[in-house]
Amino acid sequence: MTGSATYALLAVPFLGAAVLVAVLAGVVSARRRRGDRPGTRGRSAVLAGVVAGVALLVMTGVFNNVIVGLGIVAYDPALVLGARVGLFPVEDLAYSIGAVLLLPSCWVLLERTGTGPRPPSRPVRSDRPTEPSRRPEETP
Repeated sequence: MTGSATYALLAVPFLGAAVLVAVLAGVVSARRRRGDRPGTRGRSAVLAGVVAGVALLVMTGVFNNVIVGLGIVAYDPALVLGARVGLFPVEDLAYSIGAVLLLPSCWVLLERTGTGPRPPSRPVRSDRPTEPSRRPEETP
């Protein structure tokens, strides 16, 4: 990289795309819920997303500190904004934050709503011929 490029500038397009997808998912989710009865499904999904997001950020922090501390990954000091979380620059959390936004957003966008046509059901076939039921005294 040359000039004024930094690690933070590399993360901007990724975070921007993640935010746009999250906003789109929020709009889609709000439109779907408009006709639904109020319930706790939305709250439990948000809580699960927050818990998973916190877990991902904590694991990212631990893992990044380990790989930087062992010298597996090194950052050019001229390209870092300056703020650090332990040993790694704060810009490195942008990808985890993007993942925290993208995963639930994609889940909402790809969720089946059950309003579209369903594929025709197929009869269940068995390879074995069916036998008539026997009375207990007829069983060998």
